[in-house]
Amino acid sequence: MSGIILYGHDISPPVRACLLTLKALKLQFEYKHVDILVGEQLADDFIKHNPQHTVPTLHDNGVWLWDSHAICGYLVDKYAKDDSLYPRDLVLRARVHQRLYFDASILFMSLRCITRPMFKSNVSIVPREKTQGVIEGYTLLEKFLTSGAYLVGDCLTIADLCCVATATSLGGVIELDATKYPKVSAWMERLKKLPYYEEANGWGCKRYMDILKTRLTAIVS
Repeated sequence: MSGIILYGHDISPPVRACLLTLKALKLQFEYKHVDILVGEQLADDFIKHNPQHTVPTLHDNGVWLWDSHAICGYLVDKYAKDDSLYPRDLVLRARVHQRLYFDASILFMSLRCITRPMFKSNVSIVPREKTQGVIEGYTLLEKFLTSGAYLVGDCLTIADLCCVATATSLGGVIELDATKYPKVSAWMERLKKLPYYEEANGWGCKRYMDILKTRLTAIVS
């Protein structure tokens, strides 16, 4: 046993980003389900290790980390046989960071601004100003993919793994139009061919989108 424990819930896009990274690295790990829908992340023992009480949370031989982007970078730096998923080249790593920050500040935030009121207060109507954030995310992804098959050139990185977990989940709000965003659509299909994709992201993403489609009754785009 490697001593790696990931705490999470499959519906969470950031959790699925970590699952994709763990699977890409072929690491042995224990996965502990935290039911965020009933508030298990608010337990005193969990908050003791992660004051933000968020998933994913990683425990690795005494080290506690949270935030999917930090976790994914840490895992590659510590356990990968090479740096292809998280290049050490200064320029390439900076580009990976830019895409990760884009995921955190724009792509995932556009989703969180919609789903947090839904989960917390049963808000079922999504106004146009919020759906525009989803459209902005799709539009920027399309532009990022003009220079290669992946988000940083022609090599798969953790930027792809983090962003695809979020981007596929956006379909629960606004379905991706493959004719309008052909490069994003092709990129998603490329990643779906990864041997570990369905287990790490596909199933959880489908469940997440089903929840959104059931609970969001009016979406203004």
